Amino acid sequence: MKIIKLIIILFSLFPLSKVNAKENSVYLIKIDREIGVGLVPYVKRGIEEAEKNKADAILFEINTFGGRVDAATQLKDLIVNAKLPTIAFVNKRAISAGALITLSARKIVMAPGSSIGATTVVDQAGKKQSEKYQSFMRSEMRATAEENGRPKKIAEGMVDERIVVPGLVDSTKLITLTAEEAVHYGIADTVLSDVKSALAWAGYPDAEVIEVNENAGEEIVSFLNHPIVVSLLLMVGMVGMFVEIKTPGWGIAGTLSLIAFFLFFGSGLILELVSALDIILFIVGVVALILEIFVIPGFGVFGIIGIVSIIASLFLGLMPSTDFLTPEAVQLAIWELTGALVATIIFSYFLLKILPKSKMFNKLILKDHIAAASGYTVKENVRKLFGKEGRAISDLRPAGIGEFDGNRIDVVTEGDYIENGEKIIVIAEEGSKVVVKKIS
Repeated sequence: MKIIKLIIILFSLFPLSKVNAKENSVYLIKIDREIGVGLVPYVKRGIEEAEKNKADAILFEINTFGGRVDAATQLKDLIVNAKLPTIAFVNKRAISAGALITLSARKIVMAPGSSIGATTVVDQAGKKQSEKYQSFMRSEMRATAEENGRPKKIAEGMVDERIVVPGLVDSTKLITLTAEEAVHYGIADTVLSDVKSALAWAGYPDAEVIEVNENAGEEIVSFLNHPIVVSLLLMVGMVGMFVEIKTPGWGIAGTLSLIAFFLFFGSGLILELVSALDIILFIVGVVALILEIFVIPGFGVFGIIGIVSIIASLFLGLMPSTDFLTPEAVQLAIWELTGALVATIIFSYFLLKILPKSKMFNKLILKDHIAAASGYTVKENVRKLFGKEGRAISDLRPAGIGEFDGNRIDVVTEGDYIENGEKIIVIAEEGSKVVVKKIS
C-alpha cells in the first residue's frame, strides 16, 4: 500500500489550476480531442472546482469524432450527476461517443454548420461490432436522452440504422443531424455562433468565463494511457525483465523495466483502471519467477504461476472498473496486451539470436585477431577451447562459470538454462566470449 500512496503523491505534485470563488461565473471545459479515459480526471476536476466555487453553470465546448465508449460513459455520468446547470456547445461536431456526452447536458447549443450523431460502436479498424455492443450503446443513448427530455427514438437511431424516424431517414442509414435538423427534431435547443452567445441565450450574459485547462499531471497521465504508449510500456517492462533475468547482477534493463511498470500502474491508479489487487497479483508473479530462477532449479509450477500472474495483472490493469466495463474496453485490452507480448517475443529473439552476431555488437567485445603487441589479447587459457568438454560450476542463466582442465572460465549459453554440475562443451569462441551448450 505504501507504493500505491507514493505513486498518488508523485502524480499529485503537478500543479493544479487555482481559481477563487467568483459571483456570476461560468466554467468552460473543452472536450476537443479523441475521447479516452485520460479525459476523465480533467473533466471531473473541472466539475468539482465549479461546484466548490459555486459557479452559476458549466459549459462544455465539444468538438470530437468520438473515442472509447467506456470513457464516454464515465464522462456522461459525471455531467448528468453535476449539481450545477450544464450546457453543451457543439463547435463543429459531436460524432459517435461525442454525441452521448452532448446529450448528457441539460441544454444543448449547436454552432452553424455543426453536426451530431453516428454513434454505432466500431472496432479499431472501423468495423461495426456485434449486436451485443450496439445494444449497450443504444441503452446508454436512450437513457441519457430520456434523462434530459430529448427524443429517445432519434437518440437510438444514431446507433441503429434499423430505427426509422418519419421524414428523416430510411431503414438503411444512421441518424446524423445538422445543427438546424438537431433543433427541429428536439435534440438541440438552438443554433448560435459562439460561446458568448450561448451563455447569453442560457441566461448568463454577463458571467465571467473561467476556462479549466489540463494541468501537467493530467496531460502526462493522458499521454501514458494512449494505446500505443501503453503497449510500449508493457513491452519495455517485459523485455527489461527478461534481459535482467538472463544476465547476472542488476543493470539498466532491470531499471528500465521498473520505470515502465511504475508508469503503467501509476497512471492506471490515477485513471482508476488499476486496483491494489492488480498490483499485488503482479508482485506475486515476480516473486514466483524469482523463486523459480534462483531457488528452484529448472522450470516448473512456480514459473508457470509467475508468468500467468504477471500476464493476468497486466490484463486487469488495462481494464476499466466493472461499473464502466464495456465489450469495447475488453477488446482494446486484449489488443494492447497481445501486441505487447508479440513485440516482446520478437525483440527478445532479436537480443538472443541476432544481436550477438551483429557487427555493432562485436565492436563491443574483444576479437581474436587483435595483435598481441597491443597488450589487449585474451588470456591463453581462454584460447583454443573450441570442442573442449567441461562442466558448469555455476548455474548458466545464460552466463556463468565453466571449468575446463582445471581452469575456471567465464562462459555463456545460446540462451538456454544449464544447471550447476552439468557437463558442457564449447561450441564457439567469439573474442573473449566462450559459448557452450549442454552435453546430452
